[in-house]
Amino acid sequence: MTVGAALSGTQRIARAFARARETKRLAIVVYLTVGYPDRAATGALVRAALDGGADVLELGVPFSDPLADGATVQRASEVALHQGVTLADCIAEASTVVRERDATVLLMGYTNPFLRYRGGLRGFAADAAQAGAAGIIVPDLPAEEAAEFDVALDPEGLARIDLYAPTTPDDRLSRLVPSARGFVYCVSLTGITGARRALGPDVADFVGRVRRHTSLPIAVGFGISTAEHVASLRGIADAVVVGSAALDTVSAAPADRRPEALHGFVSALVAAGKT
Repeated sequence: MTVGAALSGTQRIARAFARARETKRLAIVVYLTVGYPDRAATGALVRAALDGGADVLELGVPFSDPLADGATVQRASEVALHQGVTLADCIAEASTVVRERDATVLLMGYTNPFLRYRGGLRGFAADAAQAGAAGIIVPDLPAEEAAEFDVALDPEGLARIDLYAPTTPDDRLSRLVPSARGFVYCVSLTGITGARRALGPDVADFVGRVRRHTSLPIAVGFGISTAEHVASLRGIADAVVVGSAALDTVSAAPADRRPEALHGFVSALVAAGKT
């Protein structure tokens, strides 16, 4: 029996959002680059995020040219690549945390590593499902060009999470969002990832435009970095995605205090998301 045999990836995602909804709070999605700040640290950081209350984990697949990411994630990817971290290592990390914690885990990476995986996309999908992963996020893969991925992912019950920017026109949203699986990822700003002092002024309007086309949960990411940001999205979004600020928290802490620092950071986000 595979790890994910009891629940498909899309079911795992639905369960995570339902649990947050039942406790009247925003779901918290935490991104961590596998292999940052070193291979040995990843497991403890993943557990700290979950213990702090993270509902979903995004395990970042290191890549040499992460176009959608700012300096923090770029640096983390470089460090991980220098340690030889691969997509196979990320799948193994997902398997470990799913077996230990029955967590909802997404793999976030760029198109090329998935295409070059041994056995191609079908081989990746089979291994990811075996590991219990819930799905993938691929920032440089437009939904219109994702058919090859879906052919591999769908039979394994894995979700492909699409990202939409505030500049997305309504006609594109109406064509693509109804086919989304898992949840819809709304980018809070036009630009790359990275902690920001303030969110874009049009986030609420953008989420409202997306919500007209789906009953799935909507997560807001890119630039979410403080408890105040999370609190400001109560009643607007269903979840927040926090990446660069989580990595910055890890980087700023002494090596022996990193899990503790991340735990406290995630706990504060969870508290801020309670309605």
